[in-house]
Amino acid sequence: MQQIDTIYINGEFVTPHGEARFALHNPATEAVIGSVRLADEQDAERAIAAAKAAFVGWSQTGKRERIAVLKRMHKAVAAREDALMEAIVTEYGAPRVRGRWMAQYPAEVIAQAIEALEAFDFVEQAGSAQVIMTPVGVAGLITPWNSDAGFICNKLATAMAAGCTAVIKPSEMSAMQTQIITEALHEAQIPAGVFNIVTGRGDVVGDVINHHPDIAKISFTGSTAVGKHIVQSGAQTLKRVTLELGGKSPTLILDDADVAQAVPLALGAGFMNSGQACVAGTRILVPRRRQAEFEQAIAAAVGNVKSGDPRDAQTDLGPMVSQKQWQRVQDYIRLGLQEGARLLTGGEGRPAGCEQGWFVKPTVFVGDNRMRIAREEIFGPVLVIIPYDDDAQAIAIANDTAYGLSALVLSGDRERGVRMAAKIESGRVLVNTLAHEPKAPFGGFKQSGLGREMGKWGMLAYLEPKTVLVG
Repeated sequence: MQQIDTIYINGEFVTPHGEARFALHNPATEAVIGSVRLADEQDAERAIAAAKAAFVGWSQTGKRERIAVLKRMHKAVAAREDALMEAIVTEYGAPRVRGRWMAQYPAEVIAQAIEALEAFDFVEQAGSAQVIMTPVGVAGLITPWNSDAGFICNKLATAMAAGCTAVIKPSEMSAMQTQIITEALHEAQIPAGVFNIVTGRGDVVGDVINHHPDIAKISFTGSTAVGKHIVQSGAQTLKRVTLELGGKSPTLILDDADVAQAVPLALGAGFMNSGQACVAGTRILVPRRRQAEFEQAIAAAVGNVKSGDPRDAQTDLGPMVSQKQWQRVQDYIRLGLQEGARLLTGGEGRPAGCEQGWFVKPTVFVGDNRMRIAREEIFGPVLVIIPYDDDAQAIAIANDTAYGLSALVLSGDRERGVRMAAKIESGRVLVNTLAHEPKAPFGGFKQSGLGREMGKWGMLAYLEPKTVLVG
C-alpha cells in the first residue's frame, strides 16, 4: 500500500493543508493499492503565490539558462522510465507495449520542447517596430488520467521554455505517476516556485485555478464539458486558454482500400490506449458496396483482440481506469442496443477469463451517424461501423459531428487519400498511418478545443506579442 502524503510547492515537498484522502486502485484487480492526500483551496492559493513570485525571475531568463534547466529535467525524467512504467501498469492498467510508450513519452516531450526553444525567435522586426514575444504569466496546467506523466511534462516544459511559471493540477487517479515525475523534477534543481504540483479535486483545486486573478493562462486536457466550464469561469479575468478536449474521430475507409491493410489500422485507431483516448477513431466509415466484406474482416480481427492482465505481453486491451468509467462504457453499450444498432461483436459485461477488473469486451456496432453511440464520446473500446454510398456522403458523415480532433483516411491511392483528408474538418488527419509527429501542432476544431500544443505553436500559446517603437 503506497501512501502519498505530500504535494510540491515552492521547491519543497510539503504536507497539504487539505486532509481528504483518495483511494488508489489497481484497475486490473479492483484492489486498493494506496491512497493520496488531496490538496485544498489553501494549498492552491499557496502554489499560485509561489509561482507568481518565481515568475519575476524566470521570465527574465534567456534561452541558454532555460535550455540548461530543461536538459536537467530531461535527464532526470528519462532515468525514471522503468519506475514510471511500473506505476502506469499498476495504477492505470495500460498493456505493456502501450505502457512502455507512455513511460518514454515524458522525456521525449521535454526533448521536443528544448528543440522548439532552440529554434524559437523571441524578437522579430515588423516594419519600424520591434515585436518581442513576452511570457504571459503564471500558467495553470490541468492534466487528465489517461496519460498523466506525458501531459505534465509536455505542458510544463513548454510553459517553462516560454518563460512562464506553473501550477499543475494532475488527476488524483494518477498519483503514483505524479509522485515519480515530481521527484524527478525536484532532482533537476528547477528554481523554487517555477513549478508547483497540487494534486486535488477539480471542483476544489481546479476551481481556484480557474478563478484566480494571478493565473494568466490555463492549459487543460480533458472533457469538453469541463473545458466549457473553464472558458466560462476564466472569462472573468480574461484568461488565455488552450483546451484539448473530446473527440469522436472518423476512420474513413475508401472503396479502393485493401481490407487486409485497412482493418488493422482501423482497429488500432479505435482501440488505442484501451479506447481511453481523445483521438480514438471510434466511427468507422465503410463503403456500402463493401460493407459485408469489412464487417466480416473486422469481426474476425476483433475476435483475436486479447483483453486481460496488462503485464502479459500478449494483452492488447487493458481495463478501464475506474469502476465509474467501466459503468459508463457499459451504459453506452446498452444504449446502442436500445437505439437499434446491430451488435457485430462484443457487448455487455467482462471478456471471457476476466472475472475481476474493470475490463470491457471490445465491442463493434453497425449503425448510423444519428445514434448517440456515434455522436457522444464513450472513452472505451466501443466502435460504430457506418456505411456510406459515395465520397461526398463519406465526407458529410465524417464532418457531421460536434468534434474535430483527429481523423484517419485509409486508401489504396495515397494521393486520393490526401485529397480526402483536406476535406475533413479536424485538427489532425492521418492517411494510411497511425504515426504521431510531435513537431506538428496538435489540437482540435469545433468542440474538440481551442489553441494548439507541441512545437512552436505550443510555445506561442504561452506568449504575448509586445510591440516596441522607438522614435
